[in-house]
Amino acid sequence: MSFKRILTFTIILSAQVVLGQNHGVVNTTNSTNVSLRSVDIGDCKWTEGFWADKFKIAEEVMIPHMGTILKGDVGHALNNFKIAAGLKEGKHKGMHWHDGDFYKWMESVMYIYAVNKNPKIDKELDELISIIGKAQEPNGYLSTQITLNKDRKPFESRRFHELYNSGHLITSACIHNRITGKTNFLDIAIKNANYLYNLFSPQPKELARFGFNQTQIMGLVELYRTTKDKKYLELAELFINMRGKSNMREYNPNIPATHLGDMVQERVPLREETEAVGHAVLALYFYAGAADVAAETGEQELVDALDRLWDNVTEKKMYVTGAVGQTHHGASSRKDMIHEGFINEYMMPNSTAYNETCANICNAMFSYRMLGLKGESKYADIMELVLYNSALSGISIEGKDYFYANPLRVNINGRVTENNGTETEERLPYIPCFCCPPNLVRTIAKSPNWAYSLSKNGVTVNLYGGNELKTHLTDGSELQLTQQTNYPWEGKVNITVKKAKKEVFDIALRIPNWAENSSLKINGKKVNTTILTGNYVNLNRKWKKGDVITLDMPMNINFVQGHDRIEEVRNQVAIKRGPVVYCLESKDLPKETKILQAYLPSTSNLKEEYKANFLGGITTISSDILIRKDSSNKMYRSVIKPEWEKTKTQFVPYFVWNNRGKSEMSVWLPILWNE
Repeated sequence: MSFKRILTFTIILSAQVVLGQNHGVVNTTNSTNVSLRSVDIGDCKWTEGFWADKFKIAEEVMIPHMGTILKGDVGHALNNFKIAAGLKEGKHKGMHWHDGDFYKWMESVMYIYAVNKNPKIDKELDELISIIGKAQEPNGYLSTQITLNKDRKPFESRRFHELYNSGHLITSACIHNRITGKTNFLDIAIKNANYLYNLFSPQPKELARFGFNQTQIMGLVELYRTTKDKKYLELAELFINMRGKSNMREYNPNIPATHLGDMVQERVPLREETEAVGHAVLALYFYAGAADVAAETGEQELVDALDRLWDNVTEKKMYVTGAVGQTHHGASSRKDMIHEGFINEYMMPNSTAYNETCANICNAMFSYRMLGLKGESKYADIMELVLYNSALSGISIEGKDYFYANPLRVNINGRVTENNGTETEERLPYIPCFCCPPNLVRTIAKSPNWAYSLSKNGVTVNLYGGNELKTHLTDGSELQLTQQTNYPWEGKVNITVKKAKKEVFDIALRIPNWAENSSLKINGKKVNTTILTGNYVNLNRKWKKGDVITLDMPMNINFVQGHDRIEEVRNQVAIKRGPVVYCLESKDLPKETKILQAYLPSTSNLKEEYKANFLGGITTISSDILIRKDSSNKMYRSVIKPEWEKTKTQFVPYFVWNNRGKSEMSVWLPILWNE
């Protein structure tokens, strides 16, 4: 072998080693404009308790079952790639964004592989990647719903979700590279990203308003972080700068009326925007991508805009479960038609609430990125709220059936409106619009990577659950911690130091915004420090092997009320214990009783009870309630003194509702105050 060939081989090998480093799911390892950096994928593993159980179900049931669907004739996603690759005869089936959903499922598989290192998973991923590579056009273009429909041309209409597919392709490929060190998937993503750069960087007028479900921004930033090629970051920022730039009065026949204006966040430039508008998934993916860009550029104007939008979402348009996207169809405050999205502030219907599972997850994704940027615990509070409530409600406890929409009240025989406008009485084994199921399972699979972040001189504990952390601090020193807890059913958490450097460093613990009167001990001795809810408490000292931090958060049962402007919850309360929101199901009411007949006395004696063998192991809350007997079908009637029947019932966590068959349900109940 010649010296030139040896040198070339060495350079390529060195590049692969650098690319193959196993950084975080949002890789901010080298981002200089963040307060908190990601831990490496696989550094944290759930070991026992709530999230360990969910992770196991994801590994053994959710992901394999979903793979059977997507690789078979029902989901058809893999068939689309095989047909495009010339390996199979047939036509494209599924939604325009089906490719992207398959990439999300692949990403979830990768997170499982990062933990269990099962060689069969690695082999299957290589086989799938080979098929995808064969389906890619020579110029790098890759979207099967276009290539398999000869009457369509690439990028003729943004409704075909090509950038969404590219975004999930690129993200999934970056994760694969970080976990395996291989470049076979990354090469496909780079080829596709180069195609996008050559297409969009000249900013042709006909593509000035392109972009619908903008996952490509997140993907391109991750590709920049993976390859260090700055053109991908520049392209990501270009997609941000395109929004709100065009003349809204110019009609484009390739853009349907339902894909205009606030619906796709194009009426106002992002840096000037003050309100979350339009399709909730589109908006929050957009904001999350912009946060990724800000983490690399440090642009304060962009961070300020994202802060305003985060506040608007969480303070004026978010449900008590962390869910977002109030309506299936409606209008923005600027009178643009919108779908599956945000409407006016404090307009929060319960029975017709849409709250797409993807939107709820995107709320957590956006908050995770803001946590990295700002380092404030309020963002982790939202991550946790979503994870325990409006995310998990999208899947059955068995792991095989799905809800697309997540309303807070279901009555009239327990019907939930799905994506296509049809109604279902129970979770479905397959949803034709299959974006939410793989999004949810990849979130469960990557959840251990959200549990900790790296600070300038230490580590922050973002999420609680039985786990083991083996990581390196930003100075390269090793750190090993374990968590032992029955959270979220109990509030006591023990964190044990297994390995630490000799010098002083920080361990910061998140004190949730609900955790009033929490106490903190180190090695059994009370810590003399101020503990503020909704903040991190920072413990700075020389840590040694065997040190035990004990955080005890009182798990009080609380009544929650809504803002005065939320008309649909006036004189009603929700029940919350720790991070978990509860609901009442008609399964726990007397036979033939409707959920709208149930009232909660303010003097109710609420008692919690952990039931290990009920609905996967949950804490229920028992209470006396009153059933109003004088119900009527008349739209209006004269007021008469109500007839009441007192009965005992139990409340269950919102995320487990509808796991016992068809049922009515409500998070909010009218309250009867005793003077």
